Amino acid sequence: MGAAWVPYAAVFASALVTALAVTPLASKIAWRAGAVDYPSARRINKQPVPRMGGIAVFAGIVVSFLVQYLGTTQLDWPTILQPSAHLEGIDYRYLVGGFTAIFLTGLIDDKYHLKPLQKFIGQIIAAVIAVAGGLVIGEVVNPFAHTLIDLDWAAYPITVLYLVAYVNIFNLIDGLDGLASGIASIAGFTMFLLALLQQRPDAATLAIALVGAALGFLRYNFHPASIFLGDSGSLLIGYALGTVSLLSVTRIAGFTTIIVPLVIAGMPIIDTFSAIIRRRRAGVSISHADRGHIHHRLLDDGFDQRQVVLLMYAWTAALCVGTLAMTQVKVLPRVIIFAFLVIGSAAIAFKLRLFEPVLLHHYNKKTGQDELVTPDDPAFQSEKEQFDEEHHLERLEALAREGRPGADRADTDGKDAGRGQQD
Repeated sequence: MGAAWVPYAAVFASALVTALAVTPLASKIAWRAGAVDYPSARRINKQPVPRMGGIAVFAGIVVSFLVQYLGTTQLDWPTILQPSAHLEGIDYRYLVGGFTAIFLTGLIDDKYHLKPLQKFIGQIIAAVIAVAGGLVIGEVVNPFAHTLIDLDWAAYPITVLYLVAYVNIFNLIDGLDGLASGIASIAGFTMFLLALLQQRPDAATLAIALVGAALGFLRYNFHPASIFLGDSGSLLIGYALGTVSLLSVTRIAGFTTIIVPLVIAGMPIIDTFSAIIRRRRAGVSISHADRGHIHHRLLDDGFDQRQVVLLMYAWTAALCVGTLAMTQVKVLPRVIIFAFLVIGSAAIAFKLRLFEPVLLHHYNKKTGQDELVTPDDPAFQSEKEQFDEEHHLERLEALAREGRPGADRADTDGKDAGRGQQD
């Protein structure tokens, strides 16, 4: 019997080589299908670039598991694709179905530009298939009473929502050359190490397969990219990492096992959360794309594409190192590390102004229409000043209602505002 590391090395190498070989083919398919991103005001690329890079990532994962299967049946490799004790009833055929469903959803979107609801339904279907196959967390530890909370039937919708959320945070982060594929490689390798430590061979296998496929694709995707992941790739990557994180936790999930995968994906989560807050503050639909993401802010601060991507790699790597450290220490140091990671990331988020709107409503007197303006529009500055003034008054009025310091100032500001209108 070969060494225990041989199957993992073979899975990684086969995924890497397959993605390297298939990516040029995926590019040709995308061009022929018309799945091409052309330059626009919102896009970063200056030249037409084909998407559908997910074809290469999906092929890498599929081939790597075929190699593992042949190695196990023909070369007497250790069986690493087997469920952990907490998931004895899992049916991997359902996971194959889920991966296929999420890949096809992204592929169709790359070609036909699905509506948000249509794409969301595809994500739900893919998640439901995995959950139907047994990928479910049954009980959660109550950190306050040290008792178990049986999720019962709620475990199914909670797991579905968790998977769909993981899918979307990686879909939203895919905005620069090599960004999502590189972050997936870092996060995937961290999950691989954690799965090995927790003796979760199935999770480790899937994680290292994803790392190989993502790195192989990254060869063509790093700036200047000759192909983009597209939704076929970004949705697949998010789904794969979400699945790995669920395979890695115990059926009885404690605080740390729940937090770990969230910290690993902390940077994309912050980007997604801030986008929701930013758009809601400005009265814009949360599904409305804008240029307020982390990479946009860094580009606006003068960094070039490669520098931005490397900075975001570094941020993700720091969170991953912190995650590994959290799993190896006792409770108090674990809490301290977690607090340090949260506070540090929050400080970066506020420094980058991630919660400030970059889309504001503006009434166009010529057309009589309400329009959305960006910082590039001359009308944006006046709208921004009005927005800041209105929200400043709202905060002061809230203080006044609560009887907190600042109430008098709220009244004064309100009177001044009224006098200004009369003048």
